[in-house]
Amino acid sequence: MSRISRRFAALREQNRTALIPYVTAGDPNPGITVGLMHAMVEAGADIIELGVPFSDPMADGPVIQRASERALAHNVSLRDVLSMVREFRAGDDDTPVILMGYLNPVEIMGYPAFAEAAADAGVDGLLTVDIPPEEAGELLAALRPKDIDPIFLLAPTSSPGRIQRICDAASGFVYYVSVKGITGSSSLDVEGVAAKLAEVRRATGLPIGVGFGIKDPDSARAVARIADAVIVGSALVNRIERLADEPEAIAPALAGQLAAMRLAMDQG
Repeated sequence: MSRISRRFAALREQNRTALIPYVTAGDPNPGITVGLMHAMVEAGADIIELGVPFSDPMADGPVIQRASERALAHNVSLRDVLSMVREFRAGDDDTPVILMGYLNPVEIMGYPAFAEAAADAGVDGLLTVDIPPEEAGELLAALRPKDIDPIFLLAPTSSPGRIQRICDAASGFVYYVSVKGITGSSSLDVEGVAAKLAEVRRATGLPIGVGFGIKDPDSARAVARIADAVIVGSALVNRIERLADEPEAIAPALAGQLAAMRLAMDQG
């Protein structure tokens, strides 16, 4: 059983919803990332989603695009991100870490080499938004022996057949994109999300995380009532951008945001 599966099992026993924050590795500089990861865990994060900087992040809105640009200005590579996870593991061997990004850096490294390096660093999951399950066979064959969960996205427009195909390929959890659009989109229709999640649950017993459009304690609380995980990204990355010239203030600021969301989620 992977760290991700163990974490969700423990949360189910506690009747709690997972809080999964996203930040881009190396944003605004590489030296801040590991400390920020620890601060987010202390503030209530259950799983960390760590973005791998990429020059053409097609699923991401301008906030996360600019985060990748700031990290790439420091030449942060996939191998650098793996080194950050390894450093994080020196102080935290329990919190699952998911890498989120695009296929190109993984493909360049090679699937077996990536899986070996990621497992050695302590990575638990991989979300590559631009590879569909039909084309992921070789990647899945490399990840699964290393207990690295492949995470796939579902959308409001996903058909029943598409939902089943994606759920069959996934492990750990499935990621439901709550809005039609890119990260940072503004509208969140909780009733519509709830109806779609009921459809997804008919296709899988895996936990379901919901992301895109979650910005504050109220939206986190609303999604926590219907999902197994609340995923928040752009709201955090936007705060990092505003504090880019004050890096020492970033960890306390994000910890405060996450603690408020965690409290709202737990209070229901």
